[in-house]
Amino acid sequence: MTIERILEVIKSKHPDIDLTMIQLAYEVAEKAHAGQKRASGEDYIQHPLETAYKLAEMDIDMPTIIAGLLHDVPEETSHTLEEIKKDFGSEVADLVAGITKLGTIKYRGLERYAENLRKMFVAMAEDVRVVFIKFADRIHNLKTLYSLRPVKQQRIAKETLEIYAPIANRLGMNELQNEMEDLAFPYVYPEEYKWVIAVSKRQYAERQRDAETIIKKFKSELRESGLEEFNIYGRAKRYYSLYQKLLRKDMDIDRIYDLVAVRIIVNTTDECYRALGIIHSICKPMTGRVKDYIAQPKPNGYRSLHTTVYYDNKIVEFQIRTKDMEAEAEWGIAAHWTFKEKSGRRTKIPVDPEKLKWIKSLLKPGEETHKPEEYLDKLKIDFFKSRIFVFTPKGDVIDLPEGAIPIDFAYHIHTYIGDHATAAKINGKMETLITPLKSGDMVEITVDKKRVKPAEEWLNEAQTNLAKEKIKQALKKGEGLSAIFKFFGN
Repeated sequence: MTIERILEVIKSKHPDIDLTMIQLAYEVAEKAHAGQKRASGEDYIQHPLETAYKLAEMDIDMPTIIAGLLHDVPEETSHTLEEIKKDFGSEVADLVAGITKLGTIKYRGLERYAENLRKMFVAMAEDVRVVFIKFADRIHNLKTLYSLRPVKQQRIAKETLEIYAPIANRLGMNELQNEMEDLAFPYVYPEEYKWVIAVSKRQYAERQRDAETIIKKFKSELRESGLEEFNIYGRAKRYYSLYQKLLRKDMDIDRIYDLVAVRIIVNTTDECYRALGIIHSICKPMTGRVKDYIAQPKPNGYRSLHTTVYYDNKIVEFQIRTKDMEAEAEWGIAAHWTFKEKSGRRTKIPVDPEKLKWIKSLLKPGEETHKPEEYLDKLKIDFFKSRIFVFTPKGDVIDLPEGAIPIDFAYHIHTYIGDHATAAKINGKMETLITPLKSGDMVEITVDKKRVKPAEEWLNEAQTNLAKEKIKQALKKGEGLSAIFKFFGN
């Protein structure tokens, strides 16, 4: 990797941008790392260059790219953070300091593991861009795992699948998540990796040929229907993502309809729906396989139209989105740090605070006093567990862990609703408060204001820590009131 390639990527997106500071950051990093080598044998400077290149690919802002070039300088060289601040300003210095503080997350005892996870979330709460740099750094480290001892390979790959990839997923950074997963996959599950490669090889080739025929056909159909500016291409499913889906489909690859999906990129939201209508006028959609993530985005911000159709005795999945939706689907929240041209000035898109609310929820006051086991149990439920999204009657999206029940939903809405809940209506049908919820369910809670406290057995049924904590508080409060009534009653 060379600095010229990085500058070229940035220039291709922002022709008029001044790259002097990036060039200077490279020169500082090159001088600081002079003579240092990586375990792979390559010059150390290759690592910050690869990190910065990945950030440039993401079209991230200038301070983050500069920090990517300098991220190992204070820790690995004699060049200080104060010198970085003097040369590049406090914003860059703070990002580099964030990476340095974050350190390396390692599996060396439960307490260290939990503490390092807390550090990760603290860094994200202070400036989420620190984690963008960490992801880019991690991807290059994964690419050079071959040079490390097997034990270290296993540890780094495992923490990637268990920590980094889930965080990338929650931030909507699908491209980085997929890349990290695919690079870690062969080290954590070597036999499964070989099996997936073998079983999918023929299928990928067949589906790719089918996709090329379909693309040719629909390119013509879309143009004839009046859509002029669009891009249509086939997108192969990544290996680790395929493996995860095969686990849910009894390892039957014939049940994977998006092995090679056809993606259509248009200019406007209106054109997304027009393209969907054109597809459905030609092909019969599969029942229950039309998904509108534009009207109801996923909790991590993902927006797109998905439809699975029958075409020429084959089953094909289409994904339709705008260019902006594509950028956010690939880079997630990082897309909000890209520079956009507006009145000749470079401006950053503001980030909705709601998108970062979940990070702060993992860092509530007093969290640091929890035992490592308690903290990790909380994270397993509230963060690392797969997520579902359900809807309120008003159409608001509620993000919950897989396995959540209406009790969890009720407490997520409001403590009063949880404490006074008596029943749930799921998709218009009355159900109990312990019925498992599925993604896409519309949930309405029936309350009784005469109810004094929640049922004690809810503690065992609730899936989220929020619900469990609120139930405990209500029960404790109820015990106190009972004692008072008993005292005065006597």
